[in-house]
Amino acid sequence: MDNYTNDNTARRYKAHVSILGTTQLHLRNPYIIAWWSAAFPGFGHMLLSKYLRGYALFIWEVFVNVNPHVNSAMIYSFQGKIDMAKEVLDTRWLLMYIPVYLFGIWDSFRTTVDMNKVYVLAEREAHRFNSFSLGALEINYLDKRNPTVAVMWSIFIPGLGQLYIHRILTAIFVIVWLVIFFYYSHIQEAVVLLFLGKINEATSVLKPDWLLFIPSHYGFAIYDSYMNTVENNKLFEKDLRDYLSVNYQSKNFQILKGQKVK
Repeated sequence: MDNYTNDNTARRYKAHVSILGTTQLHLRNPYIIAWWSAAFPGFGHMLLSKYLRGYALFIWEVFVNVNPHVNSAMIYSFQGKIDMAKEVLDTRWLLMYIPVYLFGIWDSFRTTVDMNKVYVLAEREAHRFNSFSLGALEINYLDKRNPTVAVMWSIFIPGLGQLYIHRILTAIFVIVWLVIFFYYSHIQEAVVLLFLGKINEATSVLKPDWLLFIPSHYGFAIYDSYMNTVENNKLFEKDLRDYLSVNYQSKNFQILKGQKVK
C-alpha cells in the first residue's frame, strides 16, 4: 500500500492519472454502453476509455453513413416517403455499413462485461495508483468537480464539459467533429435565417446527411461529462479515505459491529 505510482508491480490498477486525463475502471451497465454504440458507433467504446477503437468506429460511421445517404433515407422514411428513401440509398456502401454497425454494439457490450470483471478484481487487489501528474504541457490531479457545471458547459458547446473534468482526448475529438458537423450541415447559417424569419430558406439550406449527427453528438457529450464527473468524484473520495486510513488512522482503531452505544 506504500506504492503511489503505476509501476506495474500490481496485476491490475483501478485508475491512472496522466496529463491527458483520468482513466479509471468502474462498474458500468452493458446495456447502456451498447445503447450508445447503437446511437452512434464509437460512443460506447469512448465511454469505456477505449479511444483507438472508439475513434475508428466513429470515423467509419461518419464516412460510411454520408456516402450511402443513410440519414437522408431515414428522414424520408420518417415522412412516409419510402420510395424516395429507397432511391436515395446507395447499396454499394450500405452493405458495408451494417456489419460494422452491429459489431460496434456487440463489442461494446462484451467489453463492458469483461471490464466489470476486471474492476472487481482490481478493487479486491486495492493497489495504490498515482493521483497527481505534472508534466511540461499540463497538470492533472484528482479532485471534486460539480456534475451540473460539466453538463452546463456541454450544453453550450460539446467538449467543454470534458475540458472541465480534464478529459483532454475526448474533448479535442468532440470539439473537432462538432465543428465539422456544424460546417457541413449549415446549421448555423440556418439558425441565422430562422432569426430573420426566412423559414423556407433556413430549411432548404440544411444538409440532413450531416445534420442528424449533431443530436447524438450533443447527447454523448452531456452524458459522458456528467457520468465521468460523478465517477471521478467517487474515485477522489475513495483515494482520500484510503490515504487518511493508512497515514493517520491508529492501527489499534476498530469498529465494533453489533454493539449499541449506551
